[in-house]
Amino acid sequence: MYLQKHPEFFNEHLELLEKITIPHPSGNAISLISKQLEMFRSRHHEMESQLTTLIDIARDNDTAIMRMHKLTLALLDASTLEEVLENLTIVFNDYFFTDFFALRIVGNSPSPNLEEIFIPRGSEHLVPFLKELNNHTPSCGMPTLAQARVLFDGAAADVKSCAIIPMCFTELEGILAIGSREKDRYHYSMGNVFLTQMSELIGTRLISLLQKL
Repeated sequence: MYLQKHPEFFNEHLELLEKITIPHPSGNAISLISKQLEMFRSRHHEMESQLTTLIDIARDNDTAIMRMHKLTLALLDASTLEEVLENLTIVFNDYFFTDFFALRIVGNSPSPNLEEIFIPRGSEHLVPFLKELNNHTPSCGMPTLAQARVLFDGAAADVKSCAIIPMCFTELEGILAIGSREKDRYHYSMGNVFLTQMSELIGTRLISLLQKL
């Protein structure tokens, strides 16, 4: 095209810019300058939207890092299983804003005070979680009534959504669960990386404390 070969053309003929018209989708003709302004505005809005998305992602990442930091400190501060339960309950309530938290370890309880968090191997209470334990993959959404009863006891009916996170290690097998009264808080399309890292962090601390019993 002539203009591609002579980009300086309009610099030498500025008066033509106001006279040139370009067909508009609406059927009305507009000047070249108006068309350029329209294109610039469109690109500006697109770039602004992309920037907003990046800022939101960065803010979410900062929040996730802060929560993992608080979780790590809570685990390091615990010297017994009882303290782990107490600290995790506080962290999940205050920083993760969860309504419910549950921890279940597969095996025999080393103490009468800890029986409620242990599920013996072969127990029927493990059946509702076979999928998560066999796949080593967290699941999110509305729990089944059987799952909710094992995890949340009397509050089972109040849990509308939850994340069920398996802990599958050579030295430890168990289940973490965080629940909400909101049905859309934990949904099936959520990513698993953060939840898996959480289970690895908590599981590692549990293994260390169980070895001392």
